[in-house]
Amino acid sequence: MNKWQKRFDTEEFVFGKEPNEFIREAEELFAPGPDILAIAEGEGRNAVYLAGRGNHVTIWDFAESGLVKAQQLAEENGVELTTELKDLAEAEWPEDRYDAVICVFGHFPSELRKQVLEGVRKTVKPGGLFITEVYAKEQLTYGTGGPKEEDYLYSLKDFDAFGGWGTLRLEKKEVERHEGSGHNGQSCVIQYAGRKK
Repeated sequence: MNKWQKRFDTEEFVFGKEPNEFIREAEELFAPGPDILAIAEGEGRNAVYLAGRGNHVTIWDFAESGLVKAQQLAEENGVELTTELKDLAEAEWPEDRYDAVICVFGHFPSELRKQVLEGVRKTVKPGGLFITEVYAKEQLTYGTGGPKEEDYLYSLKDFDAFGGWGTLRLEKKEVERHEGSGHNGQSCVIQYAGRKK
């Protein structure tokens, strides 16, 4: 059993039911829809929010317990989601498929991170978006959420993977995040929004 399967196998929504603040902001600023892929989306809070704004949202996650809760949250909110059990280490990314990909606190070892970002680059349609908020390496000193291993955390340089795209936002900053019991307090994040040319 992977650790996320176990972590999400509880009544509690570990990261709450409300969307990430950057996703809320990005939805207003950049209009990511209408066909969105949410990767490493866990219990579905961001996907449900975007579906509620009239988008078709597909979730990829490798914790079935998270996907079950995502569907539960969708039903509570009167929206529909497509959920797919996927291990991103083995995922096949369809070319030019989605209008947008979102990833909120999706953390992977560095080699897999490169593979995932290449997959994102491939699957976004020309003119489409990638929108993400992730913990920066400096987050290790904050202790308010995220991985405890530096290799799983991001630097601005990781987003060199989107060379040739139009950068709408690339910023490392301190934010307050109160998302369930999983993310709580002042945090150091990287926010990226880019448009494929």
